[in-house]
Amino acid sequence: MTSRRAFLKGTLCGSAAVLLPTAASAAAGGGPVLRLPPPTGPYPVGMRTVCLTDPDRADPWVGGVRQVMLTVLYPARSLRGFPRAPQLTRREADVFAEYAPYVRPGLPELGAVDWGAVLTHGHRGAPPLPGRRPVLVYSPGGGDSRTLGTTLGEDLASHGRVVVLVDHPGDASQVELPTGMRRTVLFGPPDPATFRTMVDTRVADLRLVLDRLGDLPLAPVMDARRIGLYGHSAGGTAVVRAACRDRRVGAVANLEGYLDLYPTPVGFARPLLLFRTDGFDGAARITSSWAGLPGRRMLLSDANHWAFTDYGPLVARLHTAGLVTAAARAALIGTGDPAVTLAEVRRRVGGFFARHLPERDHAEGPVPLPGRATGRPEAG
Repeated sequence: MTSRRAFLKGTLCGSAAVLLPTAASAAAGGGPVLRLPPPTGPYPVGMRTVCLTDPDRADPWVGGVRQVMLTVLYPARSLRGFPRAPQLTRREADVFAEYAPYVRPGLPELGAVDWGAVLTHGHRGAPPLPGRRPVLVYSPGGGDSRTLGTTLGEDLASHGRVVVLVDHPGDASQVELPTGMRRTVLFGPPDPATFRTMVDTRVADLRLVLDRLGDLPLAPVMDARRIGLYGHSAGGTAVVRAACRDRRVGAVANLEGYLDLYPTPVGFARPLLLFRTDGFDGAARITSSWAGLPGRRMLLSDANHWAFTDYGPLVARLHTAGLVTAAARAALIGTGDPAVTLAEVRRRVGGFFARHLPERDHAEGPVPLPGRATGRPEAG
């Protein structure tokens, strides 16, 4: 159960935690140098970060106006002069290293890994490739930051989409906002009331992003006719809920998120991918909560709940280095070959969106994206 005392830890924090070793010193001391697998598509990937503020909504965890951080990934025209971005900022990496063993039991203790040395394959500020492209918006699992969806997000972008990774401050382990560092309020599984608050907040965050796509720097290459949502765990719950009353969303992928928090959606007409692992201890509840939905069901073999995220390749490397036990690896990502698992996730999720939100440009003129004054979701 999550206590009120735990909630108070979700305040804005301006100071960084204990500094970790640099990549060079970690390697010298025998620590692993962690790498994310490269994307498989034909396009190089650009990356930008954006902060959105919702002046009409209070933050449910700490008060004040609600803010969310986004990473926008997209096909790039050129990479020259635009370096690869780290997965986490130095301050985010410091906080993640402190919380990782508690948020995800079995991960190494503070100081064993330099999480700030992990590079993405996204090049910060690279110019976008011209064209109008599908837009996919991602909501991560409870307790996870948006950056743990980097590997799948970059792959989707490398095949011709604009991908928006959304952070949900308060339940994410850490989010560096312009106003300071936000730490998680979650220590242990949330009680039902907290989980409901998490998902309701995420739904409102996603609708904010959809409302403000026209304000993002990549708006000229986004196609409002082709918008999809995908999410993992609590994010999967949230994207289905967000799409129920929003006609802008053309397809939804739920990566092992419970759907029994709300009444079963009636008449859910959008294409829906329901993708789960065979190792998750919540499998019975997952399948029960998905009963009656007209989605396409898929099973990821020899895998566990966090295999959909960057934990897949990272935990496998930490296990090889002796920093994660076999039991912890199995509980986090399963026992399968991480390369095979990742390829299957990319193939299934990418194929689903390619089928329902094809990458080709529309021959017709562009549809304006919603901005601050347009594009509210369907009422109800």
